[in-house]
Amino acid sequence: MTALHWKLVIDCADPHAQAAFWAAALRYEEEDHSALVERLLKAGAVPAGETATVHPGTPGERLGWRTLAAVSHPDDPRDPATGAGTGRRILFQRVPEAKTVKNRLHLDIHTEPGTRDTEVARLEGLGAIVLRRVAEQGGSWVVMSDPEGNEFCVQ
Repeated sequence: MTALHWKLVIDCADPHAQAAFWAAALRYEEEDHSALVERLLKAGAVPAGETATVHPGTPGERLGWRTLAAVSHPDDPRDPATGAGTGRRILFQRVPEAKTVKNRLHLDIHTEPGTRDTEVARLEGLGAIVLRRVAEQGGSWVVMSDPEGNEFCVQ
């Protein structure tokens, strides 16, 4: 049997801000769906209200989806027709409700030996917050939250 393809979907308030944070945090790339968006707009298949200008006023300005954004591993292939990654991928989806409880699923970021503190400081510079430092018999890690309060660990 062939393994199933999957992507991680994270509910959020601002998918483009989350995509920018996680692209920088993981050293991934934000997916560029502008060719697909423009093609569907031109064909009248989607209303303009479903789109948004991503990174307005910057050299990276482009059209994207209003309620969706994604990041992909830079070494993984992309679908040339849609710009979507076909490998390791995280999709950020706007939802109306705010985060209210601890995540049931979270990312663990594994750093190179001896670089965890440097990585934690870099992530703080991107907008993450240290929630606590854990040192147990089985290991140690830092629990952090992204700019929308989603927990993740740095090991």
